[in-house]
Amino acid sequence: MARDYYEVLGVQRTASKEDIKKAFRQLARQLHPDVNKEPDAETRFKEVNEAYEVLSDDEKRERYDRFGTAGVNGPTGFPGGAAGFGGFEGIFEEFFNSFGGSRANASRRRGPRPGADRRVDVTVTFEESIFGVEREVEFERLQICETCAGNGATPGTQPVRCQQCSGTGEVRQVQQTFLGPMVQVGTCPRCNGRGETIASPCTTCRGSGRQRVKAELEVQIPPGVREGLQIQLRGQGDAGETSAPAGNLFVVVHVEEHEYFKRHDNDIILDININVAQAALGDKIVVPTVDGDVELILPPGTQNGKIFRLRGKGVPRLRTDGSNSGRGDQMVNIAVEIPGKLTDEQRELFEKLADTMGGAVTPQKTNKGLFDKVVDFFSGDQG
Repeated sequence: MARDYYEVLGVQRTASKEDIKKAFRQLARQLHPDVNKEPDAETRFKEVNEAYEVLSDDEKRERYDRFGTAGVNGPTGFPGGAAGFGGFEGIFEEFFNSFGGSRANASRRRGPRPGADRRVDVTVTFEESIFGVEREVEFERLQICETCAGNGATPGTQPVRCQQCSGTGEVRQVQQTFLGPMVQVGTCPRCNGRGETIASPCTTCRGSGRQRVKAELEVQIPPGVREGLQIQLRGQGDAGETSAPAGNLFVVVHVEEHEYFKRHDNDIILDININVAQAALGDKIVVPTVDGDVELILPPGTQNGKIFRLRGKGVPRLRTDGSNSGRGDQMVNIAVEIPGKLTDEQRELFEKLADTMGGAVTPQKTNKGLFDKVVDFFSGDQG
């Protein structure tokens, strides 16, 4: 029968989580198999770890208090079905982090480092962002040295295995800890982790195996791009160390503002001014679009803030795979312009018009404002 977990840790059943953690730390230092060489040290250490895993978890502790070990043991015989070392993982990880890295980092085998990513910015016009464009970009990147073919040594010579790390790229140091001697793994200072030393470095790359060059690439900017979009070109960044993959190039697109057009999602917005005669009598006007001028018929009585939709004259809908699925629309927002100055003839005509229309003023019913109308058009509610 398993011992009582509280008894294993030497704490009262009313002990706080901090008391439980403190007791566990103390026992872990005493019983860790790397420190304690007694025959039963490993068994006792697992028992302490099992107790801590249950009592440090509020839900498991509650089940244990009610049902004992039957309430927390999984099919493998340890709490939650784990291998019995879950509670110690956090403590062990904290310990290794204090030495500058986790166990995963300490045990990770050193290998050639991949190339770094590069970024280049490109600016396109509003129209180019709609229809797409091909641009040549220039940037600097690291490429495999042509002189030494990337090995860093003068042609005719070869790198040799590092004597300090025996070609592993790593050195090990013993650190004294509360658990006893622990091994810390670090990058070899002699070869900087390469595992090789170069007696006669290449004069072109100075032994690095890579050289900085200016690169030029043709980049296809797809139709429908928006401000800040990043285009990823795989393998076009810095070259990696020998046999390691190259980094990527990220092309960040910036879109110039247009004199007239504004973009909202996949729609284009255009404000058009008309005079009061056109609004009252109606008219056929020419409206600019990114595809060229089109005719728009204004019905008589067109009100200020009226929005007309030109279907298919907006921005291509750019999918995540770079393809397009149709286009948005262009919204033409009508603004009736009231003249600030009138000629004598215009004043006379307006006065005659005023006599026929009367001067009565009536309160305006609550209607949707311009902003609400624009929102309705975007949402599809045109009622």
